[in-house]
Order: sequence, then C-alpha cells, then structure tokens
Amino acid sequence: MDKLQALRALVSVAEAGGFSKAARQLGVATSSITRLIDSLEDSLGTALLTRSTRRVTLTDAGAAYLEQVSRVLSDLDEADGSVSDTGAEAVGPLRVSLPATFARLQLSQHFTGFLRDNPRVSLDVVLSDAYIDLATERIDVAVRIGTPSSQPQLIARVLVEHHRYVVASPSYLKRNGTPVRPEQLAGHECLRFNYQVGPQRWSFLSPEQESCHVEVQGRLAANSSDILREAALDGLGIALLAEWLVREDVQAGRLKRLFAGYEINPQEQNTCVYAAYLPNRRHSRKVQAFLEFLQTHLTKAGRVDPDEPQRSENQRIQA
Repeated sequence: MDKLQALRALVSVAEAGGFSKAARQLGVATSSITRLIDSLEDSLGTALLTRSTRRVTLTDAGAAYLEQVSRVLSDLDEADGSVSDTGAEAVGPLRVSLPATFARLQLSQHFTGFLRDNPRVSLDVVLSDAYIDLATERIDVAVRIGTPSSQPQLIARVLVEHHRYVVASPSYLKRNGTPVRPEQLAGHECLRFNYQVGPQRWSFLSPEQESCHVEVQGRLAANSSDILREAALDGLGIALLAEWLVREDVQAGRLKRLFAGYEINPQEQNTCVYAAYLPNRRHSRKVQAFLEFLQTHLTKAGRVDPDEPQRSENQRIQA
C-alpha cells in the first residue's frame, strides 16, 4: 500500500461522500480507491468509514484520524510549495485574510489583475474583521487596520496611513445641532464599534498639536463599518469612520464631515493599514507578489486631502 496515496484517497472520499465521486475527481478507478481505503483500515486495525447504499460517512475514529491527516497533508503541500515558491515566479496556493468592507471597496476589483499577473498562483480570500491566528488558520498574509504590535511571531509591513472622518447626516445635524468642538460630542448620539463595553473615547489632535479626548456614547454599536455607515446615512447619529468608506458620501453631501482640521482616532493610537505574515513566509515569492499588489493599489487609492492636518516627519507613519 502506498500510504500517502491512501491518505489522499481517504480525504477525497470523505469530502465527496462516496467512492465513485472521489474516484472521478482523482481520475482513477473506483476499485483502486476501495483497495486503498481497505488496506489503510487493515493497517490501522479499525474502520474509518461507514458504508451505506446512499452515502459513505466517517466513523468517530475516522473523523479524528482525518483531522490529523488533513493537517499532515496540508503541511506536506506547504513544504512542497515553499521549495518551488522561492524562485523568480510566484507559485502555489495563497490564502489571505482581509477586513470585509475594506476588501470590498478597496481591493476586490483588482484580484483579477493579480491572478492575471501571477498565472501560477491560486487565491483563497478569507473575509474577517477579527485578528485571526495566522498559523492555525494557515493564512499566508493578513491585512489589518490598526497599530502594528510588536509580536516576534509575526512580521508587519505598513502599507498606507489610515485616516478617519467624524460624519453625520444633514438630517441628524438639523435635529440635534452641529457640534463645533470635539468636547460637544459627549452630548450627542454616537455610533460606535463594539470592541469594548461601555463608553468609548475618541481622540483628537488639532492643527496646533493640542490633544483632546472625548468619551462618546450611543444606542448603536456594531462590529461592521457598513452598518455604522448606513445608520449615519439614516440620521441615527454621529460616526467615526474610515475616510475611504465615507469619502464619496461627504463629496455628494449625504454626510457632513465634522472637525475637518483634526486628526482623529479611536482611543489614543495612530493607526495604519498593514500586512502581517509569519516569518517562515519571508522568502515566499507569492507572498512578496501579494504585498507588492497591496502596496500598488492601496497607494493609488489614497488621496491627498487639503483638510487633513499636516504632521511633522517624525509623527508620520511611513508606508
């Protein structure tokens, strides 16, 4: 018995739910798949599959075995790919994690071009606003918005700065008045990201480099910037949202930008858009190709806003 062939056959049968379908996918005879699985079960001394006239399912032992086997095969494929992916051409599967709304607005229209430029790469896009574990989820590159933390197990590459606007709809401002100083936000309905319980603090840095911190509250909190944008458009309150998300709304007059001369962040941190990847991906050509893709398109997408405060060189995050 070829053990590696048998393991791959087991994975295929489990995913396909049957011997015949797995055989078609692998391009071999059904009898070959059956012999491999029978030999594997005999060598292990236990049944891995339950056969019925309609479907093949995993036994409890088979499910536990398959989970470990899948990791082994994935590690083997990754090892094979790491050898072939260090040359001049990007090669192999590339799994990336991206914030959902950011990916939709900033990157999704460019994926076709990336794959056209890298014909030997296959792209698996995972949309998640959570900071998922790259090793556990087998992520090659994760795009994140925030402050890169010092994590020895990760390499962080800053891509572009991340600016935010405080915005509200004309209807909300007509009903509740327009705050002219950040301190006045404490008396308004604010739309917040739900990354913490209770009041949140928005930090403002004036053109004169004077800082101000305001605790904001409101009845709506969400982990989706799309939801907060829609609520702001509907006149529910004042939101702190990414410039790339609401720029067109501001230009069209659907939202009004407040405190245009200030640099604004949640809490007290300067934030940026950055890519994170594991040190063992450092020499991967497909990872480098995707980083170059990100840098190119995110730099093009950025615009110089005359209302943005000008910071000194030692304050500016270098992309």
